Amino acid sequence: MYLDAAKKQEIFGKYGKSNTDTGSPEAQIALFSYRISHLTEHLKLNRKDYSTERALTMLVGKRRALLNYLKDRDIERYRAIVKELGLRK
Repeated sequence: MYLDAAKKQEIFGKYGKSNTDTGSPEAQIALFSYRISHLTEHLKLNRKDYSTERALTMLVGKRRALLNYLKDRDIERYRAIVKELGLRK
């Protein structure tokens, strides 16, 4: 499986405040970004997989909403996570 508990712990430890910090916007954005990259690679190989395409679109929307939330609350944290993950604005 591409996303097991150990991988989640690693992502939360790197981008969140601790390994168990699953609620911070930075940790959730990082997790969504990891899942988006995985689904993008899947769709490159399986271009007619429309259910995965829809899931990817919804996931991008969730990440965008979290980024907008973070931008409204704390612009410095927003800039830091965008730079660290290499996202476009």
